[in-house]
Amino acid sequence: MPRTGLSPLAWLADVETQRRAQGLRRSLRVRPPVGTELDLASNDYLGLSQHPAVLEGGVEALRTWGAGAGGSRLVTGNTELHEELEAALAAFTGAESALVFSSGYTANIGAVVALTGPGALLVSDALTHASLVDACRLSRARVAVTPHLDIAAVDAALSGRAEERAVVVTESVFSTDGALAPLRDLHEVCRRNGALLVVDEAHGLGVRGAGGQGLLHEVGLAGAPDIVMTTTLSKSLGSQGGAVLGPAAVRAHLIDAARTFIFDTGLAPAAVGAALAALRVLVDQPQLAAAVLARAAELARICDVAEEPTSAVVSVILGDPEVAVAAAAACLERGVRVGCFRPPSVPAGTSRLRLTARAALTDDEIALAARVLAEVLGLAQ
Repeated sequence: MPRTGLSPLAWLADVETQRRAQGLRRSLRVRPPVGTELDLASNDYLGLSQHPAVLEGGVEALRTWGAGAGGSRLVTGNTELHEELEAALAAFTGAESALVFSSGYTANIGAVVALTGPGALLVSDALTHASLVDACRLSRARVAVTPHLDIAAVDAALSGRAEERAVVVTESVFSTDGALAPLRDLHEVCRRNGALLVVDEAHGLGVRGAGGQGLLHEVGLAGAPDIVMTTTLSKSLGSQGGAVLGPAAVRAHLIDAARTFIFDTGLAPAAVGAALAALRVLVDQPQLAAAVLARAAELARICDVAEEPTSAVVSVILGDPEVAVAAAAACLERGVRVGCFRPPSVPAGTSRLRLTARAALTDDEIALAARVLAEVLGLAQ
């Protein structure tokens, strides 16, 4: 039947109505350059996005190399600064090599898709980040999604496969609840089954390991020849961009095969310069990582979270999405900004406040958080 009278976007109104009814409608909020409220929502775990040395690193790169990279890194977008950052990241994390992408999202997609493909098996934890979920969907590999942190399920998927090649993907620190992946056990299963392990250290770098070198480094797996690490430069390093770290052969392959590297404009020089400066601050101040964990433990006690946090993330599950949204708004009204995670970011029935610790939180700020959260969480019960 002719449909000339229908708008091709008419269906969006019904979708929006459904989202509103489920408490899942999202909106953008503009933040001021200098916040007046206490920030317990951002991923700037070490507070380096405003560090004078980091700002200067970005400004110097901007003046030297210009506002943009000018093209993909294979054309005109590769600078000495990009390669200096790659060398510094590899040295810091114990990897053989590194390759910088325009974001952590594109790093995950580029690495996973290029290392799998048709005829491969891709095993993914059920709660991996959306970037890894999208990478699985784009890979054209057979995908097996295993229950969260279920080593036996990963082993069964690998040992029962018909494919010659297999890749297991996980976060080292899961972004929504801060849980640590059992990397040693995962690696043992992968090695026994001839599989590659890809670990996203987005929330581990700068927080876990001696001086923030990451969870892979902490558990003695840094530089393993059958592990590839991905990370972002936008959390602990306070800048923008992503990276894939691992064997030199992987770096060479990604330059040839990762579409999010080949066809994407290179990371802007200012972001590269800022990330490099932030990494140098972290090397000079290794105590920052421990400070984050200490402040996270205080936030967990304030919120009556039973388990000691193992990362910068403190998750306070409230269940209903509308309750979580209202609680986050109430916190903001009282001068404390917290994250609010709802489906599809988290499973249905587990909407939550997500608090993130920062290394530089003061005692007065912790006291403010305690007053506000006690009042708001008391009302949310």
